Amino acid sequence: MSDPVIDAEAKTGQNPQWEAAADLVVLGSGVAGLTAALRARELGLRVLVVTKAAVADGNTRWAQGGVAVVLDGEHGEPDQGDTVAAHAADTVTAGAGLCDDDAVGTIIGAGPAAVARLRGRGAEFDAGSSGLARTREGGHSAFRVIHAGGDATGAEVERALVAAAGEHGIPVLERHLAVDALRTAAGAVAGVTVLDPAGVPGVLRAPAVLLATGGFGQLYQATSNPEIATGDGLALALRAGALIADIEFVQFHPTVLYTPGARGRCPLVTEAVRGEGAVLLDGAGERVMTGVHPLADLAPRDVVSAAITRRMAQAPGGVDDHVFLDATGISGFARRFPTVHAACLAAGTDPLREPIPVTPAAHFACGGVVTGTDGRTGVTGLYAAGEVARTGLHGANRLASNSLLEGLVVGERAAEAVAADLAAGVLAKPRHGLTPGAACVPVADRDAVQRVMSRYAAIGRDADGLAAAGSVLDLSAVDCPLWTHEAVEDAALTMLAQALLAAAARRTESRGCHVRTDAPERDDATWRRSQLIRLSPSGQPVLADPVLEGAA
Repeated sequence: MSDPVIDAEAKTGQNPQWEAAADLVVLGSGVAGLTAALRARELGLRVLVVTKAAVADGNTRWAQGGVAVVLDGEHGEPDQGDTVAAHAADTVTAGAGLCDDDAVGTIIGAGPAAVARLRGRGAEFDAGSSGLARTREGGHSAFRVIHAGGDATGAEVERALVAAAGEHGIPVLERHLAVDALRTAAGAVAGVTVLDPAGVPGVLRAPAVLLATGGFGQLYQATSNPEIATGDGLALALRAGALIADIEFVQFHPTVLYTPGARGRCPLVTEAVRGEGAVLLDGAGERVMTGVHPLADLAPRDVVSAAITRRMAQAPGGVDDHVFLDATGISGFARRFPTVHAACLAAGTDPLREPIPVTPAAHFACGGVVTGTDGRTGVTGLYAAGEVARTGLHGANRLASNSLLEGLVVGERAAEAVAADLAAGVLAKPRHGLTPGAACVPVADRDAVQRVMSRYAAIGRDADGLAAAGSVLDLSAVDCPLWTHEAVEDAALTMLAQALLAAAARRTESRGCHVRTDAPERDDATWRRSQLIRLSPSGQPVLADPVLEGAA
């Protein structure tokens, strides 16, 4: 075991103990990161992938539902008339007025080709009676979600990409955590500082850095995300001078498996279960979604999560912390949903004979680092793809199973953007990148952050609660150097909590995933726009866009 006492000067980041170089450093090994790495290697770039856990341990592997895509020649009955335009329209509807139409058209339109390339890399999807098997999920007007292993799509996508990366000899630094960007005097990114598994600092020099670090589900007590989803990439981007947007829109998946007192990652019960006919019931056995939305149990995620939350507050049948998903009418449930079936049995519920206890939990961030559909950010040399990026595809609420598709499309396009920028000579020389100093940043206790965010900034929010949460963070945060993996993660969660609270407090309306109990109506006149956030000179996340007249 290494000596826990490491020279303080070495830990400041001013005196790294080791160094490596590449044309492109990819931070993250999920669908977006590995897709980008593979495409960059095809384009002749020297690529280095950095991941904070094992290469296959990111959020991608936990995706159950599938990939939403319209594939010519693969869609038989009952939706042979489905189109890319219909898929785009469903995406815009789910996004509650904040989708970027051009981004939606570009990404959804590029989906079929991206999925074809994924299949060419070895990913195998479930076959149906006519082409690929397809299911329907919340917010979709057609059966267009393809899946693998029944409810193990993410695991299959990750398996195929990890295998392809190995075949192409792409080097991966496992259990290494990126801390800060190297920046030139002109502000361009030219690499990153990292901590190795023992916490020893190093430097990776590269003219291009791609963030593919996923989301920040660990901001809340219960989430479908793995323990590593702590928002490090967003924090790194902010410290590098990038903007983030739509951070207040955190999508809560309506149905994770309920277990009393659950914390951390909770098993997901994919909404494809509802797509196959399961219905939500409250503690008194009444339908939850009747009369709530025309699509009932297949309404968009934000609608279903909010409806469940309202019903739990009424405590029907004396049950105030979960509802039930009745899937007993689905034939072949164990074969179609083996992952869900196993999780239920492990928790003491037999879904073939009794309803599954479920509750909403933090699932996906709709916002992130502001990028184009090519992954470029506003900072030269810094790119982003996947959940960490805000391309404009999702708006105020993600459409089910668009996430894997976005990672495939934007991952490829980001790699192509890097290659083009290198060829054009617009990126910085890695040797000009300056190692960041040993700045101290606010760090609050993770448990306190999770408790206050779950109580005041989850599905239902109001001004008093958001203010109370901000006060708790201000009082509990202490300045710490980013010397350890834990400090980097907790600093990121603290920063993102502050950013989310600021954006949520100012958005005095309810839209998509952002539900204000003290402002329940949608206000398109004032709030049909995104909010930008940057870091102030003192290192605090602040709203970067002007307050419009009439906005709080």
